[in-house]
Amino acid sequence: MKKILITGANSYIGVSFDVFMQNFGQDYKVDTVDMIDGTWRGKDFSAYDVVFHVAGIAHQKETKENAPSYYKINRDLAIEVATKAKEQGVKQFVFLSTMSVYGMNTGVITKDTPPSPKSNYGKSKLQAEEQILLLQSDNFVVTVLRPPMVYGKDCRGNFQSVVKLVKKTCIFPRVKNQRSLIYVENLCKQVKWVIDKEYKGLFFPQNEELIQTSKMAKLIAKKLGKKLYLSYILGFGVKVLTLFFKPAKKAFGSLIYDIEKEYDGGDLVKFEQSIEQSV
Repeated sequence: MKKILITGANSYIGVSFDVFMQNFGQDYKVDTVDMIDGTWRGKDFSAYDVVFHVAGIAHQKETKENAPSYYKINRDLAIEVATKAKEQGVKQFVFLSTMSVYGMNTGVITKDTPPSPKSNYGKSKLQAEEQILLLQSDNFVVTVLRPPMVYGKDCRGNFQSVVKLVKKTCIFPRVKNQRSLIYVENLCKQVKWVIDKEYKGLFFPQNEELIQTSKMAKLIAKKLGKKLYLSYILGFGVKVLTLFFKPAKKAFGSLIYDIEKEYDGGDLVKFEQSIEQSV
């Protein structure tokens, strides 16, 4: 039996992974610890083979006032948890980072693309990565996950913005963009895989297919039972907006991982099915 501790109670990804791992019966034991009140510092990590650290701040508007909290939680807390895990004999530490460490709204990311975060979210995650990777040793495996946007049922973030927009309108921009995304169940499958493999270093989880925002909107509309017209004229307008406005770039620009996919742990959920399960 492999024993896994999720550090970060009530997080979307942490809860999803906990539920997903219940499919594997007695082969895995998964516990979760709350990171908010500090009582986790008194918990004995030595009983666990793996710590999966998901606690962090995301999906909020960054301000000058809340900037310090990103570094306190996304960086300092993560480093403290990883250090405790190593000192108490945990074999593997899996750190949930982000594609945002690259600081890109559009473009192609390869293994040679240098991180250059622009937001406090991306900067704090990258600084945590750098320090946690230094802890790696023959007896302590560090796995850093850099997922693109995660979506799924009841998720937060940009996916819900698209769902809300489709609910409100019958017309949507037709834009031929490509984006790397990951459905939450596919992320859980790949987290299980890196744990089973004791995968070391950076890992880039994503869906098998690259996603077009217009196609996503069309599938959402289909699930909602409504007609959605894709407009070339709106698409042209949005394309112009992506040249100047960050929100337009994030929604309709192309941003992909062009990195060889190493995952070989079984079939992933196809895009159309993932949208049906997410709306």
